[in-house]
Amino acid sequence: MRRPLIVDRSQDQHFMREALALAAEGAALGEVPVGAVLVQDGVIVGRGFNCPISTHDPSAHAEMVAIRAAAQAVDNYRLPGSTLYVTLEPCSMCAGLIVHARLQRVVFGASEPKAGVALSRGEFFNQAFLNHRVLVEGGVLAEECGAVLSAFFKARREQR
Repeated sequence: MRRPLIVDRSQDQHFMREALALAAEGAALGEVPVGAVLVQDGVIVGRGFNCPISTHDPSAHAEMVAIRAAAQAVDNYRLPGSTLYVTLEPCSMCAGLIVHARLQRVVFGASEPKAGVALSRGEFFNQAFLNHRVLVEGGVLAEECGAVLSAFFKARREQR
């Protein structure tokens, strides 16, 4: 049975700030600063930041890391009723995982005009062929999330 959805905007901002802190951890390691937390019943059960460079794993996006950690924490590969907070709009790889894990909601910060599939490059989660529906909300702390990415890439360009 699906739980009723109650959205608390202040809670959304709180958890997005947690994701931003994780993005900073990734940036400190030289990774693209994207962070994610997965929340069930108001509790963070999974955390992650981008780490494909340091782990030599192209699938190690923040969303993937957080969802894997949550699945291990709750001892289930399905995560119904949960919300994923991520600082950047998910890509197609992460969107597929979000559906397979049966997340209820995705909240992202900055849009990703090149590869984001939640809203920017199409509305993946609204495709008729999907066997699970995910609610999506973008733009939570978008300026802060975007500024972290812009600063990271600006610094990287200046190093060259």
